[in-house]
Amino acid sequence: MTDLIIIGAGPGGYKAAAHAAKHGLKVTIIEEGHVGGTCLNVGCIPTKTYVHSASFEEARERLGVVVSQLRAGVEGILSHPNITLVRGKASFVDGHTVRVGDDMFTASNIIIATGSDSKLIPVPGIDSPNVVDSTGLLQLDTLPKRLCIIGAGVIGMEFASVFNRFGSEVTVIEFLKECLPALDSDIAKRLRKLMEKDGISFHLQCGVKQIANGEVFFENKKGQMESVAADVILVATGRKPRTEGLNLEAAGITLASNGTIPVDENFKVSYREDIEGDASLFAIGDVNGRQMLAHAAEMQGQHVINQILGIEDKIRFEVMPAAIFTEPEAACVGPSEDQLKEQGTPYECHKAFYRANGKALAMAETEGMVKLCCEPEEGRLLSAHIFGAHAADLVQEVTAYITLGATLRQLRDTVHIHPTLSEILIEVN
Repeated sequence: MTDLIIIGAGPGGYKAAAHAAKHGLKVTIIEEGHVGGTCLNVGCIPTKTYVHSASFEEARERLGVVVSQLRAGVEGILSHPNITLVRGKASFVDGHTVRVGDDMFTASNIIIATGSDSKLIPVPGIDSPNVVDSTGLLQLDTLPKRLCIIGAGVIGMEFASVFNRFGSEVTVIEFLKECLPALDSDIAKRLRKLMEKDGISFHLQCGVKQIANGEVFFENKKGQMESVAADVILVATGRKPRTEGLNLEAAGITLASNGTIPVDENFKVSYREDIEGDASLFAIGDVNGRQMLAHAAEMQGQHVINQILGIEDKIRFEVMPAAIFTEPEAACVGPSEDQLKEQGTPYECHKAFYRANGKALAMAETEGMVKLCCEPEEGRLLSAHIFGAHAADLVQEVTAYITLGATLRQLRDTVHIHPTLSEILIEVN
């Protein structure tokens, strides 16, 4: 018997384990693969290693070093005396018991933190040998001369930017009207135009119909069929929760229609009353589908542990920043102007451009724009959508103001170091 079982040692799982152990809980954490999850091993960290490498060859050399070093760090965290790391595949026996091989583990609290897998589109030829997901692309030994990317979300856009810089001929096919649908459409369009200037080809409002003989066949917005030849085809059309083999039925858990584990505002899972066991079940991170971001999983895990310990926190999960590490970066927090219009929310929009900022000029990083939205009368900040150098850092500052319910006036009244890019935030008009 242990206080807490965590299934999955990704960012949500291992951070939750560390938080729980620090407060005296006995934790058993179960992982069938490498600790660190998708983010560390085949996601955020490897991708950013590619982003910050000068060439494909350098990226390949640095990747193993970076991942190994960080993985060792996670294993160090999980070596805490209150944490037991169990290697293997977990499956539920009942509402408070989990099996790993021949071993049984029981706890009064169980957290499911199994993450997600790449989601492939159901078209003929999707199983062709030159079709890869993001994991497969990171495992390539040679730089593809021609890379076709299906999907212009975060993963697709980041890899498009990276491989274009490495020297690949990159084509992106997207079903929607614009890339990066979570980003303000004005920001997304400007970023795409910059990427087009760098040589990346975009086909928007196009639906892929077939993959055959190294070609991607798609229907354009006029209803005409076109095709793109490629050496490697990356499918970057989203991710799906990883729940296979967990035997959730034994715990009385029923998946939602989209494959996620339904949770309440505290990430608690409801289960059938006829199931044996009275453990509190939780699901955090990608598997609940709320916000598929590593830092969202971390904060959800922290909140769950706080709930178990009876600690009150004031984490605002609706204020969730996100970044896209293209060249230049893009980042956002809060609803886009498009979403505010659709919701009928009254707002004011304020903009500023990198080209008017001294630090941006000194850095030769003049391509970029800041868009802040706030309430029309009180001026309470609602959102920030930015593209340009260090956009993620600028959005992080605004995230703090939004979390505290601050106004645009309070942001402008805060002294900013000169010269810095952050001065752009107080130069909006």
